[in-house]
Amino acid sequence: MLTPETLPAVQRALADAGVDGWLLYDFRGTNPIAAGLLRLEGMTSRRAFAYVPTRGTPVALTHAIEQGPWRHWPSAWAREVYSSWRSLEEFLARHISGKKVAMEYSAGDAVPYLDRVPAGVIDMVRATGATVASSGELVTRFYAVWDADHIATHARAAEVIADIAREALALAGERARGAEPLAEHDVKAWILDRFRRAGLTTDHGPNVSAAENAANPHYEPTSDAPRIIRPGDIVLIDLWAREGDTGVYADQTWMASIGKPSDEASEIWKAVRDARDAAIDLVGSRAKANSPVRGADVDDAARQVIESRGYGQYFTHRTGHSIDPRDLHGSGPHLDNLETREERLLVPGVAFSIEPGIYIPGKIGMRSEVNVYMTPGEAVVTPREYQTELLIV
Repeated sequence: MLTPETLPAVQRALADAGVDGWLLYDFRGTNPIAAGLLRLEGMTSRRAFAYVPTRGTPVALTHAIEQGPWRHWPSAWAREVYSSWRSLEEFLARHISGKKVAMEYSAGDAVPYLDRVPAGVIDMVRATGATVASSGELVTRFYAVWDADHIATHARAAEVIADIAREALALAGERARGAEPLAEHDVKAWILDRFRRAGLTTDHGPNVSAAENAANPHYEPTSDAPRIIRPGDIVLIDLWAREGDTGVYADQTWMASIGKPSDEASEIWKAVRDARDAAIDLVGSRAKANSPVRGADVDDAARQVIESRGYGQYFTHRTGHSIDPRDLHGSGPHLDNLETREERLLVPGVAFSIEPGIYIPGKIGMRSEVNVYMTPGEAVVTPREYQTELLIV
């Protein structure tokens, strides 16, 4: 968040980035990064700006009828009030004319999770004579990073989720061999009940998919189309949750075979696992060496393994997504050089999933997912004991 305590670090980063300031903009929640940094609360139905100069005091531009959401704006910082579009544009010209400002903008929409400012607002800013640069690295450092409390809540949730996943797969296997096998949606309901007992919450899911259904990465089991889990099935469970409403999400995918797997299934599992481990090894070695690594680099490392095994065409999504303190699919750097061009660095404090997958339509799908948070000198993987072999249940 942007506070008097964090301002010196923000302004040092602005100077390092070679910009004159950071122009934050939001309208009706179109830019949650700005709203989060400014701690805007309540009704925000009018355009809001805040300008953080590289040197000097920040200033906010607030609409006359929406002062309430700015209750956290420090009283020592300037606040200007507008009603008309003319006064809004005069404010911008007065503060940013001829300057280079960072905004939540990604050229060519290279990183859509960062590209939060509408093109029309960019036009308005440029009309003042200002130039616009991406705030990508600033967002990484001041919006996406975890603190000690974030790490603690995530780590606790990760261990509980791992236990629930293993137990759910064991239950599915046991029941598949009995007189009353479970359907995918039954296992989903069992997991949600375990979440409730453990004090965990989730926005939706989990994904429990058997055999051919696992070839759809965003499959959702329902009672309307029940799929019984049977001997011989490969079962994927993707589950995510957090402590209460304020903890940081943990997100994992576990795989099992109901009985002995086929040679092909074993081969696909090893390709997925080895791709995951190549990504873990890269971020770990770079962190230990204090050497920079981009999200795109890690995606390339995992993808190369799967391509070398002959399954490249079936790895159809990025290797991992940002997990920031607020969102499961966050605004920090992703592990992606397929869907987007992720050039941002994986700096200490950021966190992300590593989840390569292989999906052969109508036949089989496999994914292995862990989470990683970066600290100085180490990339920490959660859960502590993650899956190394295909479970046989």
